[in-house]
Amino acid sequence: QVQLVESGGGLVQPGGSLTLSCAASGSNFRFYVMGWYRQAPGKQRELVATIKSDATTNYGDSVKGRFTISRDNARNTVNLQMTSLEPEDTAVYYCNQVRGGMLSYWGQGTHVTVSS
Repeated sequence: QVQLVESGGGLVQPGGSLTLSCAASGSNFRFYVMGWYRQAPGKQRELVATIKSDATTNYGDSVKGRFTISRDNARNTVNLQMTSLEPEDTAVYYCNQVRGGMLSYWGQGTHVTVSS
């Protein structure tokens, strides 16, 4: 059973920064695509960022230039550095792992609230 455990969420003021972390269980972490998605109240879950095994990254349009995804294969972790946060970034952020392009696993999510 794959476990993805997110941490680092919380309350931050507009313009502030926050870093989320996701720890993954299991072996062969370095081969899998890791990603962050978010879901705001009343909205569909959307892509934030993904990172492949070769460290290629992809970002949602709304976070480009503000967020940075990275991975540490030695620690089985993936991080999301968020800067210049806006109230519109308020959401539950979910860690995702995709294996072989078919199997997808999700964490339970961590709340991020951007408010003054």
